[in-house]
Amino acid sequence: MAVLAQLKFPTTFLQFPPQPQSQFPSNQTSRRPNCIISAPNLLLNSRFLATQREPNAQFIDKLIQPNVPALTLQRCFSVVQKLLNCPEKNYIQSNLWVWCASLSVIISVATVKIDDANAYVVTPRRKLQTDELTTVNLFRDNTPSVVYITNLAVRQDAFTLDVLEVPQGSGSGFIWDGKGHIVTNYHVIRGASDLRVTLGDQSVYEAKVIGYDQDKDVAVLGIDAPKDKLRPVPVGSSRDLLVGQKVYAIGNPFGLDHTLTTGVISGLGREINSAATGRPILDVIQTDAAINPGNSGGPLLDSSGFLIGINTAIYSPSGASAGVGFSIPVSSIVDQLVKYGKITRPVLGIRFAPDQSVEQLGVTGVLVLDAAPDGPAGKAGLRPTKRDAYGRLILGDIITTVNGQKVSNGSDLYKILDRCKVGDKVMVEVLRGDQKENVLVTLEPKS
Repeated sequence: MAVLAQLKFPTTFLQFPPQPQSQFPSNQTSRRPNCIISAPNLLLNSRFLATQREPNAQFIDKLIQPNVPALTLQRCFSVVQKLLNCPEKNYIQSNLWVWCASLSVIISVATVKIDDANAYVVTPRRKLQTDELTTVNLFRDNTPSVVYITNLAVRQDAFTLDVLEVPQGSGSGFIWDGKGHIVTNYHVIRGASDLRVTLGDQSVYEAKVIGYDQDKDVAVLGIDAPKDKLRPVPVGSSRDLLVGQKVYAIGNPFGLDHTLTTGVISGLGREINSAATGRPILDVIQTDAAINPGNSGGPLLDSSGFLIGINTAIYSPSGASAGVGFSIPVSSIVDQLVKYGKITRPVLGIRFAPDQSVEQLGVTGVLVLDAAPDGPAGKAGLRPTKRDAYGRLILGDIITTVNGQKVSNGSDLYKILDRCKVGDKVMVEVLRGDQKENVLVTLEPKS
């Protein structure tokens, strides 16, 4: 019970009704007819109450004093009994329920162990952890930069012969700059008659194609939207990435508006084939962040919210996110598409046989099927595959090295050419019949 003296009870007040002046002594005319008495102080002041038989105005004043000693429960009940028998009991009985409520609070506190204070503690709302706040802020800051792209195709009704525009696909994209340039994958817009872009505020704009690169599966669109609605995504670098660092993918999978998935970089330097041309895309980022249908073209962000790649594909037996995702690294491709509308890439000007066909011949290299006479390889003298007058197949040149680097298949050839520029001269070693020959070829831009 010694604990009661340290507890702070909520003060309960009794409001005494005003009484006629004649009920108070003449020397008490300056007293307030309406006096407020603290219920806890009245119950705790048992030492004073035990000596009072007939409470009066002076007794009421002493009850208001806050300095009170500790009580026992027995004295509390004694106090109530004395109050019920005092001359002013009419004042107190009218508010007896207030006194009983205060007494019940004291009893309940006195009978509960102090160690069980958790029974009276209301659990506060759990605060977000630091990493959670980082993710929330990253999604909130970058969501306005992500757009939803609808691919529309023209279809003719079989019965009415009316021409209709129907959605044939959709994907994601992101705002590149304040001029209305939107970056996405080429396979998202392939075969479209019209394109529509939906911004974060659900405003819809017609889009036109600025440029695209089928080999890298990248496309740039243009919309005419107010600058205050265009929030470009901050562009980072994909050159200093590390396996294990956190990444975030934002997109519109299955048409669902702005979805965030998280993961880590699970591999670097991967190679995938372009969905449009089959040409290998090098230095692709591999991640375990879920990339579902509809996420294609959306941004892949690092933990600081900077763009490091364009989500493009997922390798999965089921076609869903139960696999690994791939993202095309950010490079100068987008800047060239914005500026020129196309990518100036050097080529040899040949068409070569599938790798499986060359393996069946028992040789290693790239078999030239066709070399246009006005192309770089045709001008340099590379020989294509052809048939003689009797219909027999005469194999063309088989490219084995370029600039001293071994060429085992078409992917190796593409890797070498990606490191070259238009106008470069490369030494091509070919197997012609049973002889090896070197041919100097000047690379030209892809037409």
